[in-house]
Amino acid sequence: MMTNDRRIFLKQAATLAGAFSVNSLFNTAHAAEFEKASQKINHLTPAQAAQDEDFWSVIQRSYSANPSIINLNNGGVSPSPIVVQQAVERYNQMVNEGPSYFMWRILDQGREPLREKLAELAGTSPEEIAINRNATESLNTIILGLDLKSGDEVIGSKFDYPHMIQAYKQRAMRDGIIYTQVSLNLPSENDDEMVKAYEAAITPKTKLIHITHMVNWIGQLMPVRKIADMAHAKGVEVIVDGAHSFGLLDFKIPELGCDYFGTSLHKFLSAPIGSGMMWVKKEKIEKIWPLPSSAEPHSKDIRKFEELGTRSFPIEQGIGEAINFHEGIGSKRKEERIRYLKNYWATKVEHLPNVKLHTSLNDKYSCAICGVSIAGMTPAELDSALFTNYKIHVVGINIENISCIRVTPHVYTTLHDLDKFARAIEEIAAKKKA
Repeated sequence: MMTNDRRIFLKQAATLAGAFSVNSLFNTAHAAEFEKASQKINHLTPAQAAQDEDFWSVIQRSYSANPSIINLNNGGVSPSPIVVQQAVERYNQMVNEGPSYFMWRILDQGREPLREKLAELAGTSPEEIAINRNATESLNTIILGLDLKSGDEVIGSKFDYPHMIQAYKQRAMRDGIIYTQVSLNLPSENDDEMVKAYEAAITPKTKLIHITHMVNWIGQLMPVRKIADMAHAKGVEVIVDGAHSFGLLDFKIPELGCDYFGTSLHKFLSAPIGSGMMWVKKEKIEKIWPLPSSAEPHSKDIRKFEELGTRSFPIEQGIGEAINFHEGIGSKRKEERIRYLKNYWATKVEHLPNVKLHTSLNDKYSCAICGVSIAGMTPAELDSALFTNYKIHVVGINIENISCIRVTPHVYTTLHDLDKFARAIEEIAAKKKA
């Protein structure tokens, strides 16, 4: 009979191997099937593979989407694949067998392998990656941790995420910084116009430019590298909100040319809800004050930003399985599939009477998110009509000159679901016209 000590030892060994072992949940459940499906499309470009429904049906079966509703609000929070859910449940059950022991002595050992894997995905050094709960926490840590003084100027956009805008306004109230928001004519396919909007706002007192990589309201992709290069030429630092781009677009963070980057992993990476990541260029870590206090606030160690006290170890370890799942698909292949799904429905409705798209369909300027409206209907009315009559879940957007619903498919979204959505838009628009 196996002793309790033996059971604990085996459980510890399995746990420490975790998501990056040959016995990971992904390897056990999906690796062989994904590899077999991939072999059939390896001769195709990512854009061609995006249209191979046999391959994507394998991916779709890996999620537990509720068949009673069509979820097209993945830009808010994406569901996790089943193996990621199972990982969180597995580690949560373990933790509750002896929280302080299994959290601090066992699961805490999995953080460094996870940091290394995230760094590999991001194309950075592990010593520049901090793991936390979401983009808001990441970016607020940087925004509130920079040594800005009264009179220093920061430039953002009116289309940045509210939590970031509020952080800068709080610093203006508390520290006397000057926060300026540029106006952008979105959607846009003009890089020079967007770059010049930020450049025109720069003064000798400007210290920082804040850029949203993918504008969450309508999915506009910003020319981040061009803005960053312009800013650096004028001695201005750059912080990037990558909440919607990381895990969706096939890029490495250093390619953006920024100094700071924050993202949520529970969007397109499909990691557990409540997981995020922050990147700070190595030589700049020392000058950022951590948000939760640290014994060494000016340390050069990125881990000073992770002193959160008791945190969710099961969620952290679930991130690893999400990375496995993502890599099992392939970053570029995944990007092209989700772009294809966006274009699939958008091109079906863009020419309908009374229907207007609020997002460019140029591949350079959009990927997953697309805004659409029907003349004579508020976003709330269209949102309600879609859910009440068709059980399609979207979200209404009202900001500046943008008034539409935001539609965001994911890899588990089927063409059948998008056909139903396109028909719904056509029917609602026809009734509105009548």
